[in-house]
Amino acid sequence: MRMIFRCDPALADHLPRPVLARSTLPDWLRAMPANAASEIHAREIRTVKQCPPFVDAMAYGVMILLPCDVAVTSGAFSWDWDIPEPATSGHPRAPLSFHVAAQLADAPFASDGQAAIKFNSFWTIELEPGWSLFATHPVNRDDLPFRLISGLVDADRFHDGGINFPAVWTAPEFSGVLKKGTPVAQCFAVPREAPELVYESFDEAHRQAYSKTVAEVLAAPNVYRKHFRARRGRA
Repeated sequence: MRMIFRCDPALADHLPRPVLARSTLPDWLRAMPANAASEIHAREIRTVKQCPPFVDAMAYGVMILLPCDVAVTSGAFSWDWDIPEPATSGHPRAPLSFHVAAQLADAPFASDGQAAIKFNSFWTIELEPGWSLFATHPVNRDDLPFRLISGLVDADRFHDGGINFPAVWTAPEFSGVLKKGTPVAQCFAVPREAPELVYESFDEAHRQAYSKTVAEVLAAPNVYRKHFRARRGRA
């Protein structure tokens, strides 16, 4: 799978490139202890830091990064980003724009007439034929003061314009700076063809395999990690 990212030539030296999500794992995950005391278990138990599905989901795909510092004060957004005039007509210069509240009418994530922010795209994304781009909030990143609205784009066809990323601001009390390089959208290439759904009851072999697997998982730690987890490729 190739994902091709293109940008305006005048901005090429000013933009953080999209990166593999594994390189953006947050500091709080790195600092988390591997084990923690549990009163219910009366012993130490493993934290999510030792849960491969939790970590692998955060490390999967590609992360789109905020291109510059954005200051936030009492719900107002500002930035001081000195970049050249883009060479391409119609190209954005601001890191953010907005969706008016009416565009979110009756959505469960709408909030009291509040507009949604939109992270403007400075990269086009081209995928191979038959593949679409699924963009969502950075996985398990509830520490971020916004919540990205997920979307699916047929990026094998739509790849000559930028894909923007709308989000709801979820931290009205936040004042500070969203730093350049903050992850704003996690993107996965997904096949467009719908899967064939097959339903079966366990036969004897599957019943035995189920019981054996569950017994092994309950008997010792790291069974999934040691025996089932696939090795991740390196770019």
